[in-house]
Amino acid sequence: MDTKRWQLLISGRVQGVYYRASTEQKASDLGLTGSARNLADGRVEVVAEGPEDRLQDLKSWCSDGPPEARVDDIDVTTHPATGEFSGFSVR
Repeated sequence: MDTKRWQLLISGRVQGVYYRASTEQKASDLGLTGSARNLADGRVEVVAEGPEDRLQDLKSWCSDGPPEARVDDIDVTTHPATGEFSGFSVR
């Protein structure tokens, strides 16, 4: 399995709508590791590691997010996997 690391910066109405908790559940269901956190500028940052097809599944889910969210844009940056995460968490 070729593990990748993606950083997703999600903008729109993504804070205060259970975006991070919903992302944690979806990422865990996909077997990904990483974290989700709110940024001071109103975006949510998701850092996830795992197989590229599952990362793509997470990104597709993040395009909609939970029912109360409105996603305007997702900026994705790829990095080498570090293996620093043991699961997926909200920060």
